[in-house]
Amino acid sequence: MKLLKILTFAFAISLIGFSAQAQGLKVPKMDLSSQVLGILNNTKGLDLNSDQKSKLETNNKSFVDELMKISDSSASDDDKKASFLGLKNKRTKFLTDLMGSDLFKKYSGQILKSINPLKSKLGLAALAF
Repeated sequence: MKLLKILTFAFAISLIGFSAQAQGLKVPKMDLSSQVLGILNNTKGLDLNSDQKSKLETNNKSFVDELMKISDSSASDDDKKASFLGLKNKRTKFLTDLMGSDLFKKYSGQILKSINPLKSKLGLAALAF
């Protein structure tokens, strides 16, 4: 009789634990391109006007698309490196023309801090930052 009570108690506890675990909050994971785009679109503290923000967001979208296209290509690592560095130079020119040198430096520092945790996931694409 005592054994039956212990087994019933153990079963009830395990059932409660299982149902509590099954009800855990599931957070959808963002894909890498969405994470990078979210970081690039963060312009807090830069005081950009609406035209600058719009141009930046448009460029960010095309930059991330191109970044992922190069990353997913079957090109050699050397070709990918060259493409990423070319993309970086093109983007640097665009950002400097859009924001000016001082704001570009501030924005770049902000981006580098935020992108650091993703560098291992980005692989060679991290060269574009």
